[in-house]
Amino acid sequence: MSKLPEVEIYTDGACSGNPGPGGWAAILQSGKHEKVISGGEKETTNNRMEITAALEALRVLKKASHVRFHTDSSYLLNGATSWLIDWKKRDWKRKQGSLQNVDLWKEMDIELAKHEVEWLWVKGHAGNPMNERVDELARAAIPRPGSR
Repeated sequence: MSKLPEVEIYTDGACSGNPGPGGWAAILQSGKHEKVISGGEKETTNNRMEITAALEALRVLKKASHVRFHTDSSYLLNGATSWLIDWKKRDWKRKQGSLQNVDLWKEMDIELAKHEVEWLWVKGHAGNPMNERVDELARAAIPRPGSR
C-alpha cells in the first residue's frame, strides 16, 4: 500500500470542430479538498485538449502522489499506459512515422514519472456524475468567437 497522498483526478477535453476552438478541464480531489482547473485554446484538436487536461492536472500536484486518473479518452489512456513506452524507444516516433502532439507527450512523460499513477477508463456521456461535470467544465472553457 502506498504511503503517498491519494488524489483522484477526472479530466476531459472538448472541441468545437476538430480542429477548432477547444477547452479542457480537470477536477482534483484529495480527502475533503477539491480543486477545479480549466482552460482553452482558439485553434486545437480534441486529442490535444485531452492531453492538456491531464498534463495541467499533474502540474497542480505539489508533491509525489498516488493518482487515480479517470478519463473517457481512449487516446489519452492508451497513450499514457502503453504507447508512450514505445514512442520513447523510437525517439518519439510511431511505427508509421511522425507522432502527433509529441510536445505534450514529452511533457506528460516527465510529469507522470513524478507520481504513482493508476488509470481508469470511464464511459463518456453515460451518467457518471464526475465525468459529466468535467465534460461540462471543458465545454464551458472553449473560447467563443470574439473572446480573447
